[in-house]
Amino acid sequence: MNNVDIPEWALELGRSRSGLTFLNPASTALIVVDLQNAFLAPGETLANPHARDIVPNVNAIARTVRACGGHVVFLRHTVSDDPRFKLNEWQARMVPRTADGDFQLRAGTFGHQLYPALEVLTCDLEVNKHRFSAFLPNSSDLDALLRERGLDTVIITGTITNVCCESTARDANMLGYKVVFASDATAAFTDAEHNATLLSMATVFAEVRDTRGVVELLVGDAPAPPGFAQVSGSGPLSHSVTGTNSANNPSTPAIG
Repeated sequence: MNNVDIPEWALELGRSRSGLTFLNPASTALIVVDLQNAFLAPGETLANPHARDIVPNVNAIARTVRACGGHVVFLRHTVSDDPRFKLNEWQARMVPRTADGDFQLRAGTFGHQLYPALEVLTCDLEVNKHRFSAFLPNSSDLDALLRERGLDTVIITGTITNVCCESTARDANMLGYKVVFASDATAAFTDAEHNATLLSMATVFAEVRDTRGVVELLVGDAPAPPGFAQVSGSGPLSHSVTGTNSANNPSTPAIG
């Protein structure tokens, strides 16, 4: 899991701006970004052990959201030849390919499937997205799906922190959603990239909380639902997050 290191001044600034002390679960959606085999399964081109490490926390937040009456949405990054979603030549250069030259992340492939350790229920939504941000009109219908359910708040989890998670969170903010960004339920390839995004989120775009803090926003003083994953620290954010950290790799795959 990535080590979280956000300056206290940034957290204080973010809290003063967001004013979030409680989330209404009935108007909240947990957005699980791209926790697919391509990004988690050992041996895959984009596999990241940090992303595997966050799965228990994502499952814990999902259990809490469902138990409180909220919605859970699993996003899958997808490559498609549909004219609405097809990548142009420059964009296509940034998408990893299989050994036979085809794009990874086509629907129906192993890499496109959600990682099996995720707890996905029949009541959850599964949405294919075709750009880093799920909220673009040439990416998915996520915005319409949330609005038709009366939802105005999103909790961002998943991978890659500084690519699809950040892009989706920024656009959610610009569309008027309240945004909570889970610091220990998102994952990047390096701590530097992870914390750069968390700094931007905390100061401008979102309320940044760890898993425990997200649960507290949803349940208040009530006991956490069964299965809640115990994480280190308490309160709005734990600066020290339990988990291992491999050496930072300056070469980061482009999609996630």
